[in-house]
Amino acid sequence: MGMTKGEEKRIAPEEVVGPPRPGQALVLFDGFCPFCRLSMNSIRRLDWFGVLAWRSFRHPENVPETNPPLDPMRLEEEMHLIGPGNRPILHGFGAFRYMAWRIPLLLPIAPFLHIPGVPFLGQKVYLYIAKNRFGMIPCKDGVCTIPSKSPK
Repeated sequence: MGMTKGEEKRIAPEEVVGPPRPGQALVLFDGFCPFCRLSMNSIRRLDWFGVLAWRSFRHPENVPETNPPLDPMRLEEEMHLIGPGNRPILHGFGAFRYMAWRIPLLLPIAPFLHIPGVPFLGQKVYLYIAKNRFGMIPCKDGVCTIPSKSPK
């Protein structure tokens, strides 16, 4: 079955495409979340050189073994980025900042993401959006909440 122009770049929630190519960083996102898929598809279109691999953490075969292991609850809360060779492991705003240095159209803003205070505020804004992401785009797939953490 052939794909139309642009479809080859679209991330489907059921997509399982294996490990990243050598030298690629791996971006793990919530493939069941419409807002996450839209966001990742938008950034993926800007990744002209294919330096990032995009995978849904919802498929266990997409989540590599790392040391320390990735926490499934943290994967629910924010995207993670695993650099080539499993280092660095970044999440949230830190992952976005890594991507900004590698995506040509984001490169002009990358230095500003390191100004004192910006990482702190950026992570706060990122977490707010991540926590409220299911209300930002209408739910169509039946996954419209983030499971609450169980009390310890």
